[in-house]
Amino acid sequence: MDSQEEALLREKLADLRAKHRDLDQKIADVEMAAVHDQITMTRLKKQKLMLKDQITLLEDRLFPDIIA
Repeated sequence: MDSQEEALLREKLADLRAKHRDLDQKIADVEMAAVHDQITMTRLKKQKLMLKDQITLLEDRLFPDIIA
């Protein structure tokens, strides 16, 4: 992997982590609402899981486990 590709992956990773944090806040806001919107909660949690999967894939590409 060249340095340009690595920089792009790191930028994408930072963006995904920021979106993941934003979803945490949105989920907390929905939970705190007087009337819970279960459909919205489910949708947000699914988005958060998909982001987590993407984050894990990028981390694995950037920081491979090298067993000596």
